[in-house]
Amino acid sequence: MTKIILASASPRRKELLKQLIGDNFQVFTSSYGEERVERVTPEELVTHHSLEKARDVAGNFRDGVIIAADTVVVCGDEVLGKPENENAAREMLRRISGQQIQAITGITVFDIGRDRELTQYETTRIWISDLTEKEIDSYVGTGEPFGKAGSFAIQGKGADFVERIEGDLSNVVGLPLPVLKEMLVELDKEN
Repeated sequence: MTKIILASASPRRKELLKQLIGDNFQVFTSSYGEERVERVTPEELVTHHSLEKARDVAGNFRDGVIIAADTVVVCGDEVLGKPENENAAREMLRRISGQQIQAITGITVFDIGRDRELTQYETTRIWISDLTEKEIDSYVGTGEPFGKAGSFAIQGKGADFVERIEGDLSNVVGLPLPVLKEMLVELDKEN
């Protein structure tokens, strides 16, 4: 059995991967710093970051399959990352209030032994309800917006703000399972 390595410290990604393949993987956090990449689309940004995370972790192993991902939220033409503080979280929540946003995840599967990389992205559209200042303050007070692209967690209390989604829910959480499954099957076919 090939060793699977998840290049993420995210408990959400760990739980999603566990749903797909069980406990047969290890976690090794990437030390790749997500530097700002200018003049690229959100899709190019997340695929670049996921690929660099996978390559960074691959440098620590001689064999195995690395799975790495990067997720952003896009509102209009603005890429929303993770908030740095409470004020940034409030501002992001105001920005997405009443809007249709997109969660875009880049995912890379890297077979170290064969030096084979597959990288794709998945997009899910999300409609956010109109948020009051009281709702925003209360939500920021929970601490849930921190460490989350766009300052909300659809798998947590942030689900209360979602009117509907179009696409894959696991993508919004941070690891698009149908895409990942297809990538793993494709990699396996090449053996």
